[in-house]
Amino acid sequence: MGKGLIWATAEDLARNRGRVLSLYRQILRSLNSPDLPLNLAARLAKKAEARAIFIVASEERSLHNIDDLIDAAHYSLSLLRKGEIPKYIQ
Repeated sequence: MGKGLIWATAEDLARNRGRVLSLYRQILRSLNSPDLPLNLAARLAKKAEARAIFIVASEERSLHNIDDLIDAAHYSLSLLRKGEIPKYIQ
């Protein structure tokens, strides 16, 4: 992933910034899908939960944890695209 062995360097964080922002936008867009069984209030609540997860995760500096968070975001996005709600934001 990067040059740091355990902790992310500024270069590592800058390199992942675009990918993380893209995942964030895709997840928020997917929560608007009519395939999901959510009403407007539930959609807004799920978006707030996703936003909170990304805000808390933005403080992470461990390379392994950052990789795990990105993998979890990809997995959640794949579930949302299938019309399912991931368990950790249910």
